[in-house]
Amino acid sequence: MKQSSLEETLTAIVGSSHLLTRSSDLSAFEQDTWQRYRGKAAFVARPGSTQQVADILHAAARHGASVVPQGGNTGLVAGGIPDSSGREIVLSLSRMNRIRTVEPLGEFAVAEAGVVLADLQKAAENVGRFFPLSLGAEGSCQIGGNIATNAGGLNVVRYGMMRGLVLGLEVVLPDGTIWNGLRSVRKDNTGYDLKQLFIGSEGTLGIVTAASLKLMPPQRERQTIWMSVPALDHALQLFERFRVHFGDIISSFELLHSNGVELAVAHLVNCRRPVEAPHPWHVLIELAWALPSGLRDHAERLLEDLFETGIATDGSIAESEAQRLNMWKVREGQSEAARSRGVVLRSDVSVSIELIPTLLAAVEKWVDSQESEIIFMPFGHIGDGNIHCNCVVAERQAPDIEPRFLAFLFQQVSTLGGSISAEHGVGRLKTDAVWMRKPQIEWLLSRAVKDLLDPSSTLNPGVIFGKPGTSQSSSLANGDRAKVL
Repeated sequence: MKQSSLEETLTAIVGSSHLLTRSSDLSAFEQDTWQRYRGKAAFVARPGSTQQVADILHAAARHGASVVPQGGNTGLVAGGIPDSSGREIVLSLSRMNRIRTVEPLGEFAVAEAGVVLADLQKAAENVGRFFPLSLGAEGSCQIGGNIATNAGGLNVVRYGMMRGLVLGLEVVLPDGTIWNGLRSVRKDNTGYDLKQLFIGSEGTLGIVTAASLKLMPPQRERQTIWMSVPALDHALQLFERFRVHFGDIISSFELLHSNGVELAVAHLVNCRRPVEAPHPWHVLIELAWALPSGLRDHAERLLEDLFETGIATDGSIAESEAQRLNMWKVREGQSEAARSRGVVLRSDVSVSIELIPTLLAAVEKWVDSQESEIIFMPFGHIGDGNIHCNCVVAERQAPDIEPRFLAFLFQQVSTLGGSISAEHGVGRLKTDAVWMRKPQIEWLLSRAVKDLLDPSSTLNPGVIFGKPGTSQSSSLANGDRAKVL
């Protein structure tokens, strides 16, 4: 591409103040939130409208340039980070942050891609409704990124992932064509559900510029419960008992290992363990319903029974919002706290719920067998089988331990019929690991869709599929595309 000519074109589209070209301005868009992965961008374009996004993609296609869409840059698999070539345009959607509509009777909101998740939650609350997607990064992650990665988070056990919350989309295709699919009806059975192509596609098929999203009735009473158990199988027994007793009013059911809890209590400011003494495992549960009262009584009766039977050894119900927030601080602050001890090796896997003890026992045995000091601190969403089998290691040891740890973990997950990416996506980091485990036909079908919508690979090349000609992408493509097309 002729960079000077492209720069002039992009400047004409977004204005000189919204086309970043200096290294000092580009830096924040070239590195992930945990500062482990860095690329190099040619420019950062910050459009303020859907039409400007369309004009940017049209210009990029004409100049043979690649575009990397980026939201709040809170992803963990480098899916929104440019590669190291210095030739890719980062397209930041943060200026497109308008909530266009909030409709309480129809129970939907239309929000642009750059709307911060917490702002949408507040807008729903202001009209007596509730938007249930909840993430640790909700104060900075954006709706477009949530859709592009099919975000999961804390309330999946009750409300499902982002895919189930989207009613319609506005999308700009790689050639600059705008598809307005911002429908807000709950039932539309008129053929292919095209919006599902773009949800979870990580910006490789089109750029989501706005979305129509489901709102829910308000949750007038909420009870947040911390319970400690002597063994992991007791945590699963707790889940079964709560599930039978409370059914779909369980919003969250989170598992925490003692190592992570003690790191949080030791290193986070004003963070307290919700129970008096350390325990091997802990569970954080949140119940909520639309009725104004009565849930507390039901919770207390069940807890009395659980203590009597020995399934749980300690626990408490939050008596105030401050206590509730402290419980969630312990859960959400573990990775931040662990940075004081070294590098956090992150993972994001899922297995069927009953297989969680099998997986974690195998991984803990592997960790214990290593000569290096490794702090094993798994936590996650036990209610949907998504566990983050994280470890902390010394920075100098991370390059050696990380690939071996992930290889072992991914093999165990595959053996158990699980997924090596439950909610974080594929990005640039997991391309080979994903495709070497999936049937060939899945790669061929996925690649056929990519080639149909983005034949020039303008959008996010290297994300999901890997770089052309490397390992899996090369071996799977040779001679087999005709089987699908």
